[in-house]
Amino acid sequence: MQAVNKVVILGGGSAGWMTAAALATVLKNNYAEIVLVESQNIGTVSVGEATIPQIALFNSILGIDENEFVRETHATFKLGIEFANWKQKGHSYMHPFGSFGTDMDAIQFHHYWLKMFQKGEASDLDAYSLAAVAAKQGRFMRPENRGNSPLSKIAYAFHFDATLYAKYLRKIAVSRGVKRIEAKMEDVCIRDTDGFIDSLVLDNGQVVNGDLFIDCSGFNGLLIEKTLDSGFEDWSHWLPCDSAIAMPCLAKNNVYPYTISTAQEAGWTWRIPLQHRIGNGYVFPSRFVDTQKAIDVLIQQMESEPLNEPNILRWKTGIRKKSWVKNCVAIGLSAGFIEPLESTGLHLIQAGIAKLLGMFPHQGFEQIDIDTYNQQTKLEMERIRDFIILHYVATQREDTEFWRYCKNMPIPDYLRHKIDLYKANGRIYRQDAELFNETSWLAVMHGQGIRTKGYHPLVDTLSEAEIRSRLEHIKQVIDNSANVMPTQAAYIEKYCKAMSQNSALNLSGLELQ
Repeated sequence: MQAVNKVVILGGGSAGWMTAAALATVLKNNYAEIVLVESQNIGTVSVGEATIPQIALFNSILGIDENEFVRETHATFKLGIEFANWKQKGHSYMHPFGSFGTDMDAIQFHHYWLKMFQKGEASDLDAYSLAAVAAKQGRFMRPENRGNSPLSKIAYAFHFDATLYAKYLRKIAVSRGVKRIEAKMEDVCIRDTDGFIDSLVLDNGQVVNGDLFIDCSGFNGLLIEKTLDSGFEDWSHWLPCDSAIAMPCLAKNNVYPYTISTAQEAGWTWRIPLQHRIGNGYVFPSRFVDTQKAIDVLIQQMESEPLNEPNILRWKTGIRKKSWVKNCVAIGLSAGFIEPLESTGLHLIQAGIAKLLGMFPHQGFEQIDIDTYNQQTKLEMERIRDFIILHYVATQREDTEFWRYCKNMPIPDYLRHKIDLYKANGRIYRQDAELFNETSWLAVMHGQGIRTKGYHPLVDTLSEAEIRSRLEHIKQVIDNSANVMPTQAAYIEKYCKAMSQNSALNLSGLELQ
């Protein structure tokens, strides 16, 4: 039952420095030494220009001042994602944060809305979400204590420069005792007795031993895969996009507090607004689109000239069969990858860290702990995977070979059950602590054109006149609340404007999301 005395993290970037900062905060110097090995000669993918609201919890655990964080990373705020051309060309919908309406008499709001929508007597879903209404108007504010007002429950995330975020976390981690070694790993020493990792051999001659090793080495998985042969489960038959091109540009149009994902003939492009530049990218399947065509499509859609040459990324969608093997835990891209359609990259890093802290080992490394970590990691990844697949399979598009493939492909049983349950009577349940809640599933299923045959029968305990009146009242409250909110530009100017525009254009790294 001897305690882990030394933790060695291989790799920097978002995964490495999020892990280092969190461990330094929770473990503290008197528990275990923390060492991070990274080489400036090895580029990082820096997953995550766009995030989801859970990132605020991670930042708060670290004790980060949010205004400082926004300034340091040149961030803007995010209230949701707009999906354009996914259901069909010319159609768009919003996946907002927060909730739709308010539940009534213990029945979810959307059942009342479904009844009236089916009768043609309700506005579309976005009208009942403060996040959706405010986002489209370019408005933002943090939640304030205003009783039962929607302004008390504003859920938000961020768009930020992930390279600057990693640097910001590095500063925090080092100040809390993390030792950084600038070097490249050349070899791994394995213990003969049990096959555990004993030490890393670096190109500067150092040998770094440890009790617990965390693999943040990216897609290659230098420890979890190349050394410990974890194995890989390929999901590319469900999610065929395997490439991305990232190119930033200066902002010419308004910077609204939401991400835009636009479906193309194959794959999709993103627009992510930061304070001083726009992050642009194209996620595409190489079997349907060649790289040069993807570059041309992306440049044509950008609002200004690109600030640098295209950064091309390749991956295989899937998960390590085991994210924790012996005394090595993979976090971030080394554990697996799902395309960034719903901005889950940084969350999966955060979730991996949280599960590691929950199952933090002693030097005995109980197998039941390791097995539980792997089971929970796989389950969370599968649930996220299925939610992403939903965007592709629930489409009316048949205009290209790619969309015909997506519309007609077999899908996982869990996703099929979710869709069929909703189609019957609009029922949505959050299961197994899955990341995306009822609001998210509702937004995407309705937005992609899935329609229900019925609604919850207990809705009929209220008269249609009463339901109509309540829906109108909720819509009016949301409109009034949005009108109270300042513009995002005014809010950032007042509280958290980045100090230097020149530093914001530091393009030493390019982000995937």
